[in-house]
Amino acid sequence: MKSSLGDKPRLQHIYDAILEIESYVEESTYESFQSNSMMQYASVKQLEIICEAANHLTPHFKKLYSEIQWREIIDLRNLLIHEYFGIDTKIVWDIITIDLALLKSQIKEILEQL
Repeated sequence: MKSSLGDKPRLQHIYDAILEIESYVEESTYESFQSNSMMQYASVKQLEIICEAANHLTPHFKKLYSEIQWREIIDLRNLLIHEYFGIDTKIVWDIITIDLALLKSQIKEILEQL
């Protein structure tokens, strides 16, 4: 059941989760990430929050901001939830260090507009 929280609070959840991940991996390397299960699990949990919040955005909102790859974000959630023992840490690291920067700037810009 989807709650009526609204799009703006969900976007804020996405933004806050990105900031959390950034704080977890600040000054880390892939090697330190790979060897630190607490950092991995905390980061994956925040990615799940990002994906779940994206999944609960209204269709209208996702269409309005279609430059964001909502489907890919939601698909990542399904992978993280259902493949929890088979998650590739390199893929997670690449998402954190490459993809989240763009998403963060996009979400920040939208939040400033709302």
